[in-house]
Amino acid sequence: MTDTRGGALAILRSLVGRDDTDFHDGQFEAISALVDNRSRALVVQRTGWGKSAVYFVATLLLRRSGSGPTILVSPLLALMRDQIAAASRAGVRAVAINSTNPHEWAEIQNALANDEVDVLLVSPERLNNPAFRESQLPELMKRTGMLVVDEAHCISDWGHDFRPDYRRLRELIAELPVGIPVLATTATANSRVVADVEVQLGSTVTIRGPLARASLRLGVLRLPDATTRLAWLLSHLADLPGSGIIYTLTVAAAEDTARLLRDAGHNVRAYTGQTDTQEREQSEQALKRNEVKALIATSALGMGFDKPDLGFVLHLGAPSSPVAYYQQVGRAGRATDNADVLLLPGPEDEAIWHYFATASMPSQQRAEAILGALGETPLSTPALEARVNIRRTPLELLLKVLDVDGAVRKVQGGWVATGRPWLYDAERYERIAAERVAEQQHMLEYEALPAGACRMEYLQRALDDDTATACGRCDNCADAWYPVDVAASAEETAAASLEKVGVPLEPRAQWPVGSPSVKGNIAPAERMLEGRALARLTDLGWGNTLRALFAPGVADAPASPALIAACVRVLADWPWDARPVAVVSVPSRRHPQLVDSVARGLASAGRLPYLGALTLVDGGPTGEPGGNSAYRLAGVLNAFAVPPDLAASIRDAAGPILLVDDLADSRWTLTVTARALRRAGAESVLPFVLALRG
Repeated sequence: MTDTRGGALAILRSLVGRDDTDFHDGQFEAISALVDNRSRALVVQRTGWGKSAVYFVATLLLRRSGSGPTILVSPLLALMRDQIAAASRAGVRAVAINSTNPHEWAEIQNALANDEVDVLLVSPERLNNPAFRESQLPELMKRTGMLVVDEAHCISDWGHDFRPDYRRLRELIAELPVGIPVLATTATANSRVVADVEVQLGSTVTIRGPLARASLRLGVLRLPDATTRLAWLLSHLADLPGSGIIYTLTVAAAEDTARLLRDAGHNVRAYTGQTDTQEREQSEQALKRNEVKALIATSALGMGFDKPDLGFVLHLGAPSSPVAYYQQVGRAGRATDNADVLLLPGPEDEAIWHYFATASMPSQQRAEAILGALGETPLSTPALEARVNIRRTPLELLLKVLDVDGAVRKVQGGWVATGRPWLYDAERYERIAAERVAEQQHMLEYEALPAGACRMEYLQRALDDDTATACGRCDNCADAWYPVDVAASAEETAAASLEKVGVPLEPRAQWPVGSPSVKGNIAPAERMLEGRALARLTDLGWGNTLRALFAPGVADAPASPALIAACVRVLADWPWDARPVAVVSVPSRRHPQLVDSVARGLASAGRLPYLGALTLVDGGPTGEPGGNSAYRLAGVLNAFAVPPDLAASIRDAAGPILLVDDLADSRWTLTVTARALRRAGAESVLPFVLALRG
């Protein structure tokens, strides 16, 4: 062990670049467990403690003793990039196989065959890629010197960022040759998650340290509405230390906030799951080099992003649990004496939490539909999507769950059923759902902690850290360290930004794959033109009003004068080639008064004739919102008709028709009603809706 320590310390100092560096408490103990005892270890330590040093140092020591390369399972591309950069500083030859570098795979395979790789980074999803799983993984498993599972809380149902693919690691670990060490690391695991991960790993040495970060200064600032929160940012962003991250709960909020701040002269960028991969890399580097004041980000910028001198983390809206919140604020103050962490919660947070919680939970009905559609002949995901009423994202999640459970299998060409019996574990999902609700309540408690109740101590206890004590720095332990004033000019700017209306509504150009009655391109003479929505349901401004308007159980009623006025502003700003000459509405079963009042209000404001509504055929559309394209289209394709008197009026109008509806999701209702109007003689159709989902 003495020899191990000496060699490990030399590697650590090379990694850090300082001759006076020594191990943190627990670091060498973890290295020794892996190298000397060939054990399985779980390391739960705060962000910045040096978990990556443990596996890089252990890798080089194992390699010196003749072991094969380490396989490092890492969940995010940004995290992989940072890990490879850190490895090179320690003289560790690290490479990654992922979706962004297929042109390098052959070269990497040759390097592995020649034993020129110390660490191979792969995503958990890559482990189930048929070609990788069948042709490369078996040989790798025979030669591997160590398996590392980074961000191991993803293994657990109870982890805040559970990923089904991670559960495959249990089988992978069980197949490892005897004596191959396994390391799992995470910074965000309470006792429930730790126990679950220990079961996945088998016999485990758990090394757990205190999670408090002395550099962080926590605070919560409650402001009345989105306008005031954005105005506070406009007033005080420049005063925050260094550069940092501003988290939002939705893509729309990130993009809108970044646009507002840029227009006000702040150097910021948006960073979301919809941001181009190359642009994400550029933004990460810009933040690391302090070339931007902040990235306005969703949770896509999370695990493993490494900027030791990050000066602040702000949240416009709260994550759904203290554990998720701790994971994000842990990006700040890793190598500085001070970093500011401020939460600006919003009244819409709980509705957003509920949406994401329910969207990610598999249902028995959907799972059984997938199993009923699959057989021995492989079906691609798009082909399967056409046979079951499930959208692509939840379909892919369900397939992963069923794959992990052994009911389906991914093969070349798509998915097949294995024939193994499968039962929906209702009790398990009910427990998870109940735990999610409890976590949300804990987050609300964190926001409302009374004076004198330490915020860092609360977060530590939420992660079952027995060392939790008052930090002496947060806004409850000491005075509020953040300003609370808002400049009047900033409030005016924020209000004007949130009052902005109009979101483009792209026309569909093709019928969906798998539709039995229509195929290929939609004829240009039957398409709608680009339309407009008043706002997205996820927008910070009018999104709040629209979410309330379309919430379950809200009674139908005519639109308010303010809502009509906002819709009129959309039309005033709409750069159409030709002004509409008349207004037609889509018949609505859920919001007939609302749609009728908007259509008549726009007709009146534009001094246009309101020609009436299309009619419903045989009761109208079938099905509910949320299915995939083929099913959504099937439910509305033959559900609408243009009555003769309306058709005559459309032909007499001789110009573009403004088509009004309440809500656009898949856009198939607008597509088929616009097609019906074009077939009835409309020169063109300009669709307008109040709300756009997403």
